[in-house]
Amino acid sequence: MLRIICKSKIHNATVTDANLRYSGSITIDKKLLENADIVEGEKVQIVNINNGSRIETYVLAGKASSGTICMNGAAARWAQIGDNIIIISYGLFTENEIKNFKTKIVHVDKKNRLTKIK
Repeated sequence: MLRIICKSKIHNATVTDANLRYSGSITIDKKLLENADIVEGEKVQIVNINNGSRIETYVLAGKASSGTICMNGAAARWAQIGDNIIIISYGLFTENEIKNFKTKIVHVDKKNRLTKIK
């Protein structure tokens, strides 16, 4: 059996931009993606801390060390600039893989700069 487990997340990021005219996705600072082990095109769930809602989309890589967290397309209506969000990536794991797995949590400050990795 495979189980869906939280693989990694970027915790308490701040939305920096919204681009309604883009076809969809979330653009995330490439450095944050690398630290969170999330790749471009990967499906993510995003939780809006400000309003409690959740959406799913895919990731685009933004400029490294820019602090960019940009909601694109329909997602641009879901969150406002300044909202705090949690970006969650899931993986499929076997029972044996789960035994030694630890979720990677990337913490950021208000400007989306890395503060610690757990």
